[in-house]
Amino acid sequence: MTTSPRGATTALLCWLTVLLEGYDLVALGATIPTLLKTHHLGFTPADATAVATVSLVGVAVGAAGLGPLTDRFGRRGMLIGSVLLFSVFTLVTPLAPNVAVFGALRFLAGLGLGACMPVALTTMSENLPERRRAAASTFTMTGYHVGAVLTSVLALSAGDDWHLLFYGGGVAGLLVVPLMWWRLPESAAFLAARTGPEGERVGARDLLGPRLRRTTLAVWGGSFMGLLLVYGLNTWLPQLMRSAGYPISRSIALLLVLNVGAVIGLVVAGLVADRYGIRRVARIWFATGAVLLAVLSLRIANSVLLNALVLLTGVFVFSAQVLIYGYVAQVFPARTRGTALGLASAVGRLGSITGPFVTGALVTAGIAHPWGFWFFAGVAALGLGAMLLLAAPAADPAAAPRTVPAG
Repeated sequence: MTTSPRGATTALLCWLTVLLEGYDLVALGATIPTLLKTHHLGFTPADATAVATVSLVGVAVGAAGLGPLTDRFGRRGMLIGSVLLFSVFTLVTPLAPNVAVFGALRFLAGLGLGACMPVALTTMSENLPERRRAAASTFTMTGYHVGAVLTSVLALSAGDDWHLLFYGGGVAGLLVVPLMWWRLPESAAFLAARTGPEGERVGARDLLGPRLRRTTLAVWGGSFMGLLLVYGLNTWLPQLMRSAGYPISRSIALLLVLNVGAVIGLVVAGLVADRYGIRRVARIWFATGAVLLAVLSLRIANSVLLNALVLLTGVFVFSAQVLIYGYVAQVFPARTRGTALGLASAVGRLGSITGPFVTGALVTAGIAHPWGFWFFAGVAALGLGAMLLLAAPAADPAAAPRTVPAG
């Protein structure tokens, strides 16, 4: 992806940051079946839904509040601080004495997690030419799903010792922080934009101005639907499969398969999107994801076919969301790129809250299968609708920052 040692180091550290986020966020989904089975702290399905929701509220608040600060204070400090924040509160999560404290710790960890993705994607995209920003975004996001795969593998090995997932994630994050402090440079694009003419500056309000409104709203809509799918599936897929009659070990294994597919999809999607255009590929990916999710509503007895369908679902559904970030990095100027990605992520996090909440309600009502998959298929179709509203990057006024009025 990058050629210089400095760029390679930045890419690796951004990738590790997103890996830690993926590990941490999927850890809760991987432990929910065990928490419910063992009744740890008296966990009920309603409690699990509440904890998953409040955790993602923290992520949304972190993305909205900390993302724009990267355009003011820089990428480096915000990224290091966010990793430190979520690592500390992840480490102490197993020590919670009751469900309320457990949820509060997940909320505080979510504040740090929310900033990680947009800041890492901004930093990574600014180390590559514009024509390669789709691949930059999707490559960075493979870290999220590698982290999810690691969580799934550890969950299968840990069994009822679910607390090992949180201890491992917290310690790993704390080990990465000094490495980032030592080796992570500030973004050159941020430094150049900060010293550039103030007349080029674009503020958060300008994102909803007449010249950017359509692009911004379409990006927000697609991000909402995309992250609803990512977090809804990663949080509740094991329980959805349990509701369909699959054994618990098989259900957790399918979460692993889903995220292996996501890694494959991210590598493929970025390369294809840089060649054929982000908008076109995002539309195809959302449409294919909708079909696959609808098919998963069927009870599939053949294990090979089921694994193949779940793998393909991961390939198309999870990378569709990340292509939106590549589009944002391509069409918005450096002065507002952190804000645009942060707000797109924050709106997406509202979807990430909605997905686990609605699916959790379906689980509580005892109708998670097949209604959960039908719900997700409809969401993917709405994501396709949002992608149909996107303008071509070359025609987008944000692609030419010198013509954008002062904010």
